[in-house]
Amino acid sequence: MTQGACGGNHLRLLSSGATFFPSLLGEIEQAVKSVFIETYIFANDTIGQAIATALLQAARRGVLTHLLVDGFGSKAMPERLRQELIGGGVQFLVYNPQISPFALRRRSLRRMHRKLAVIDQRVAFIGGINLIDDIPLPHLTQPRYDYAVRVEGPLVSAISAEVEQLWRRVAWANLRWRWRPPVAQSSPKSLGLQDAALVVRDNLRHRFTIEEAYLSAMAEAKEEILLANAYFFPGRRFRRALKEAAKRRVRVVLLLQGRMEYRLFHYATQALYGPLLEAGVEIYEYHKSFMHAKVAVVDGKWATVGSSNIDPFSLLLAREANIIVEDLAFARELRDSLYQAMAEGARAIEKTEWSRQPLWRRLLIWSAYGLTRLAFGLAVYGWTG
Repeated sequence: MTQGACGGNHLRLLSSGATFFPSLLGEIEQAVKSVFIETYIFANDTIGQAIATALLQAARRGVLTHLLVDGFGSKAMPERLRQELIGGGVQFLVYNPQISPFALRRRSLRRMHRKLAVIDQRVAFIGGINLIDDIPLPHLTQPRYDYAVRVEGPLVSAISAEVEQLWRRVAWANLRWRWRPPVAQSSPKSLGLQDAALVVRDNLRHRFTIEEAYLSAMAEAKEEILLANAYFFPGRRFRRALKEAAKRRVRVVLLLQGRMEYRLFHYATQALYGPLLEAGVEIYEYHKSFMHAKVAVVDGKWATVGSSNIDPFSLLLAREANIIVEDLAFARELRDSLYQAMAEGARAIEKTEWSRQPLWRRLLIWSAYGLTRLAFGLAVYGWTG
């Protein structure tokens, strides 16, 4: 069992905002004691307004409401909306509000990328879905492809403790010493039969926790590794683990972003395709909509859902949070959902086709790869401000 895992949980997989947002809003509307929300992006759109309204209504009922957003991810959040929340009794904080003009300064890239919510210390949400409209562009009809998990049971205590701890730290850093802790509640009772663990990444005690969880699961894989990730630019250890698994005749399947969102990163990721395909790894690109998922299933019994991409930003700089689930039914549901998405909206990258690319495209891909490696290298190791 994964370190820190506990049994007795009831977990519900939420696919895209269409299921996540109504569930989150429903819990906020029923809150009686406390609400904590952490999000990288809080947008001033229909979703952001709905969440803001629910928080303000909860605050008027006397519920202790807390909203923590990231300074970079939510930099477009209007000051008017911030003041409306604060004036309405919502405790509002910004993680790392200083946005450096030097884009590659390490401190400016240490973001709070987690997406967590805890209501009444009774139910929690964890995943990769930001508080932003699910349809990213007006001409698109399909929502972002992403996942979250609704948690009830003993694991809620661990998520609640993590969220409250970060809130206290940010409050102290912002000279907000007045801390009104929510009324302590008894530990959530067992409400199901599912084993799960919270894994976080920070820049102190848990610097490599999420990556090590992936590596451990892949090293023990015997049948299949199915990994879907929006921003995929792993280091050598991660790539070696994928290749070694394929060498052991484990089926390794990657579902990656097919639509071009960030041009440089898009081509840099493709530089990894050749060696992975040669090693026997299967690669599919998702084109039906923008993919934002960060999930994996190993051997149909180990699964993870969370905020962490497989890139240096998530694995070496940002605060991230994933849930690891060791449950056959949950893993099967996530696996079936991924294969359905692949069948409906993904295209396989064939090894023979990939090897016949024209020279100009190869040069473009490897130039993007070199620039991206340089940028990440400077961000992680070069700039220390």
